[in-house]
Amino acid sequence: MAQVVIVGAGPAGAALAFMLARLGIGVTLLERQTDFEREFRGEALMPSGIDVLTQMGLRERLDALPYTGVAALEVFRGAHRVARVELAGLPISGLRVVSQPAMLEMLVEEAARFPSFRLHRGATVRDLIWQDGRVAGVHADGHDGSLEVRGDLVIGADGRASVIRKRARLDEISTQQSFDVVWGKVAYPAFMPPATARVYLGRGHAVLCIPSHGGKLQIGWIIDKGAFGDLRHRGFEEWIGDMTRHVSPDLAEHLRANRAALTHPFLLDVACNRLTRWCIPGLLLLGDAAHTMSPVGGQGINIALRDAVVAANHLCPALMRGAGPAELDGASQSVMEERTAEVAEIQRLQQAPPRMLFGNTWWSRIAQSAPMLTLLWLPMLRLPALQRTLAGRVTSFANGVTNVQLRA
Repeated sequence: MAQVVIVGAGPAGAALAFMLARLGIGVTLLERQTDFEREFRGEALMPSGIDVLTQMGLRERLDALPYTGVAALEVFRGAHRVARVELAGLPISGLRVVSQPAMLEMLVEEAARFPSFRLHRGATVRDLIWQDGRVAGVHADGHDGSLEVRGDLVIGADGRASVIRKRARLDEISTQQSFDVVWGKVAYPAFMPPATARVYLGRGHAVLCIPSHGGKLQIGWIIDKGAFGDLRHRGFEEWIGDMTRHVSPDLAEHLRANRAALTHPFLLDVACNRLTRWCIPGLLLLGDAAHTMSPVGGQGINIALRDAVVAANHLCPALMRGAGPAELDGASQSVMEERTAEVAEIQRLQQAPPRMLFGNTWWSRIAQSAPMLTLLWLPMLRLPALQRTLAGRVTSFANGVTNVQLRA
């Protein structure tokens, strides 16, 4: 029986492991953590991600997970609300904020129903095993000592800090980013309408508020890249004071009253890159290991799940018929070729909103001004051409830019 080694039980790795295991393909999933109960920055499932989980036959399990929807977006310039957008009827209206720990546990539970699946928790991969110029497995440290796990194919799905990417010495294309995000969660405030997100725009900064599962509000403070060290050095009380000056009085008071919930904020060092090659003989990379996505548009989970479906489409037929190394490598190459177009296009679309809304240039200051933000919502500026452009971008973020259908 064919054997696949997957490093990393994130969305791409766990989803692919499930799809392989249910076809009887031997799969060993290695996860560095002993559980998934840790903070995840990106928990937005777009319609594109929900669609592929539905295709995998997991919609009923997905619907049972802790989540919340987002029904509206309120846009603020400083303390003043300039627009409220109802999402009903828009392509993005189906998005939900899902507990990623619960989703990952669900995926590995479903995979564990099949005898060909094995999960090693607490296994830290250290290096690749090479044999005759080909990746043949991985070296890892586990609870009981060193592990040597071999397979016909190794999948690197171990995230943006991928050890597999580093050991394979793969080159990347990187787009410089000008901002970072400080994330934290507080109780959802009583003064905000249910299922409502807010964005506060200002000169050179922004604050994003997203309803989250479990009665929480996720706060993302968008700051200049590299500024977090100075904020941390100045102390929690001072930087929380800085953030509250950029929001409306009601939210500022709520943040001050719940500052204890933000005493351990965490920084997302925003990056946007992709490998020039996702595969070498015996190895294929997926998800953030192959392409780190900007947080703009909430694409990380969704692109990773779509990677997994395309990988299953190409790899499963070859693995089930006992294909040799050359055919497996060809299937891996096909995965990269099919997925590169969507990843590159989404990454391109992710660059415009930060430049326009979070930047500190003269033209971004005009775009951020209260009069301009107000005018954007007047009927006279709701031109068909503009609507088509905006709708096209929203649709790309919501549904992807390519057709991904599970065939395996």
